[in-house]
Amino acid sequence: MNKHVSGIDAAKLDKLAQVAVKVGLNLQPGQDLFLTAPVAALPLVRRIAEHAYQAGAGLVTPILSDEALTLARYRFGQDASFDRAPSWLYEGVGKAFAANTARLAIVGDNPMLLAEQDPAKVARANKANSIAYQPALEKIANFDINWNIVSYPGAAWAQQVFPDDAEEVAVARLAEAIFAASRVDRDDPIAAWAEHNAALAQRTKWLNGQRFSALHFTGPGTNLTIGLADGHEWEGGASTAKNGVTCNANIPTEEVFTTPHARRVEGHVSSTKPLSYQGTLIDNIQVRFEEGRIVEAKASRGEEVLNKVLDTDEGARRLGEVALVPHSSPISQSGILFYNTLFDENASCHIALGQCYSKCFIDGTTLTPEQIAAQGGNKSLIHIDWMIGSGEVDIDGIKPDGSRVAVFRKGEWA
Repeated sequence: MNKHVSGIDAAKLDKLAQVAVKVGLNLQPGQDLFLTAPVAALPLVRRIAEHAYQAGAGLVTPILSDEALTLARYRFGQDASFDRAPSWLYEGVGKAFAANTARLAIVGDNPMLLAEQDPAKVARANKANSIAYQPALEKIANFDINWNIVSYPGAAWAQQVFPDDAEEVAVARLAEAIFAASRVDRDDPIAAWAEHNAALAQRTKWLNGQRFSALHFTGPGTNLTIGLADGHEWEGGASTAKNGVTCNANIPTEEVFTTPHARRVEGHVSSTKPLSYQGTLIDNIQVRFEEGRIVEAKASRGEEVLNKVLDTDEGARRLGEVALVPHSSPISQSGILFYNTLFDENASCHIALGQCYSKCFIDGTTLTPEQIAAQGGNKSLIHIDWMIGSGEVDIDGIKPDGSRVAVFRKGEWA
């Protein structure tokens, strides 16, 4: 094994592959694995395949994407092609998930890849893709199977994060930041994850014991009351999918999260970090909610894309998730803006527009979509997290009788 892949520590890369298979997925003997990754991430894909087969995987099936191929569509594709997506492929993926195939996504593309492209075409392509992906996404959102997302330091992404460094230096720095956040810079990453999961479980246990009816966020540009869904349940760290496998869906993760009530959100909120969405940077988001719905939305950058996203469907203007992350989280303390939701959402409290997670309900696995909707769960083609936490944000939990309990003070657990 080479010591370095273009400035990337090979031993840590191997540990990341091991963590993805054993902690992220907890892949079971005989279980198939479907994975997607950028071409640049092949060194990690190969190691993951090795660890997966050593763990007894049935078949490992990778699908690779390429930035130049994506751009070719925008440069040369016929206009009508932007309303299309490979539904046949997603139907196959949905069938694979129905047959208990595990899912792994490796992210590492340039977050600004589509920044120069026509926002209307980007929005149309995203919408077509969201619609086509629905059969597969439902299995993920309902947590039918064990799934996981990890990252690889692609060169264009690294240069976005560290614009003043030469490419190889930027890649090496981003690799080290990913390894630290993913806890693979430790001697025994698997033990470190067990300890971290136990700490997150303590937080969820306390929150579930409180039975808050709402959370009240206050801070600069923010005065927001988020009603919580009836029968909501807090989750965090490792959790058990409907197929019985306990996995960590996000590596890294620092959050505890639950389902808001889609019709009980009031007030205004400002983003505290830029949102990188499908190749567009959306910065300084300011929205106002009435009866759960965003009635006003502004951004200093990417406002056109934000408003197109909000018009995706009826549920796109309502919340599907609220998550609590202390300002002192390792990712926040790194001071790095990753332009990647997997990392940036774990630096700060955040909310997500769109689809809720059925697992964030008591007995969520047994509830019908109608019951989830009746209890306040949101339905949408999208699920987009954006950051609203900082060292200046306070959060109170509100009990059904109106009494208040301090949850966060100045960005930290109270």
